[in-house]
Amino acid sequence: MPAEDPGRVPVFDDVRAAAGRLAGRARRTPLLAGTPLDERTGGRILLKLETLQHLGSFKFRGAYNRLSQLDDAERRGGVVAFSSGNHAQGVAAAARLLGMPATIVMPSDAPQVKLRNTRALGAEIIAYDRLRESREEIAARLARERGAVLVPSFDDPDVIAGQGTVGIEIVEQAAEAGAALDEVVACTSGGGLVAGIALAVEALSPGTRVCTAEPAGHDDHRRSLASGRRERNAPGTRSICDALLAPEPGKLTFEINRRRLAGGYAVDDDEVRAAIAYAARTLKLVVEPGGAVALAAVLAGKVDVGGRTVAVVLSGGNVDDGLLREVLAA
Repeated sequence: MPAEDPGRVPVFDDVRAAAGRLAGRARRTPLLAGTPLDERTGGRILLKLETLQHLGSFKFRGAYNRLSQLDDAERRGGVVAFSSGNHAQGVAAAARLLGMPATIVMPSDAPQVKLRNTRALGAEIIAYDRLRESREEIAARLARERGAVLVPSFDDPDVIAGQGTVGIEIVEQAAEAGAALDEVVACTSGGGLVAGIALAVEALSPGTRVCTAEPAGHDDHRRSLASGRRERNAPGTRSICDALLAPEPGKLTFEINRRRLAGGYAVDDDEVRAAIAYAARTLKLVVEPGGAVALAAVLAGKVDVGGRTVAVVLSGGNVDDGLLREVLAA
């Protein structure tokens, strides 16, 4: 079977260029060291706090990098995106900053905090049923009808390059802290964040492993890396990690990741709940389910951290109040 054409594949120079566009726009989020995780795990754990990025997620980086490169005619037509919430907020915020309309296709069961925040940023929301309808088809139709630019949540070279600025910061901040990175673990869905990080780490710290962390049942990247081809998740598989429910790796992201990633980890919902509770009670951090899976993999003992330095990306903090109360009460 011939290999799928992924389209233009970004390189590290694209990540560097994205960092220039994002300077003064995106936050250089902290890389937190010296937490109780070190004593608990026997390693040195560095937490990349994208929970403190604008809108509580890394997604602003890729969205702004993509939208800032549109010409005047494209900006007048606006943008269409599909997302369970964090990419939605990132696109809506970038569109507002750049003065263009945004329409977001969001699942009807998306967390209320993400729906509220996206509306507050001025975007139009089109709801869909994630079990019965295709968000990609709905978004493509809207873009055609409205003459708008479609902005995918992960399978886009400029989005990937923007997310890769997280990787640049991790390597630079680890060096500033005098830490030699053994591994970076990043929460993964379609693969845009981990692909961008992998491009940056390959260029700046080539001896460092990069691995995925995914919800059990949605560990398509872990299985795809093992098989060498894109694997799909079983239809109807559910998880509390609403941000990490892509059905399979993207064509473009897997083209990058299959050559650069060292493997992946899968965690179940109970392990994710335990990580959210640990982050809140012990680390004093608010982390959403999808943003907590890399931490969950460390806490569950699935990552070999003994005597090693491991950077863990906390990719988002947009958790519904009700879920957070439920997790802490348990």
